Amino acid sequence: MANNRRGELFRDPKNGKVAGVCAGLADYFGWETWLVRIFAVSGVLLGAGWIILIYVAGWFILDKKPVGHVSKTVGTGASDKLQEANKEDDILDESIKVKTRIWQAGEPPKQAFYDIRRKYTKLEGQLRTIEEYVTSPQFTVSREINKL
Repeated sequence: MANNRRGELFRDPKNGKVAGVCAGLADYFGWETWLVRIFAVSGVLLGAGWIILIYVAGWFILDKKPVGHVSKTVGTGASDKLQEANKEDDILDESIKVKTRIWQAGEPPKQAFYDIRRKYTKLEGQLRTIEEYVTSPQFTVSREINKL
């Protein structure tokens, strides 16, 4: 799969063998996991021992891949639309976490502000719907019926 835009780099212990660093790198670059593992093992066997240090550093520095995180690889159009619809529905339920350091999980500030704006726009639409109902004659009739 080709990656048009890269997301964040995470460890993926669920799909990994030791700590998920190779699986996380593979997901980040859009490569096959076995290929990244072969490069890492080949490098160690051919004398590049510093790869072990990088792997251990990645183990401690990289965050685990969040449960609901979807990789930003290009997929089919129908599944992309479905994921976008689910994201729109879940936007009110999810919290927005902004990155403070490059190795931490979260969103870049620009994306976080975009998500906050979208969240409040959706909330404003729901509030307008509630206000329309409360100020309608239908609400008054329903309230009077409930008092009986």
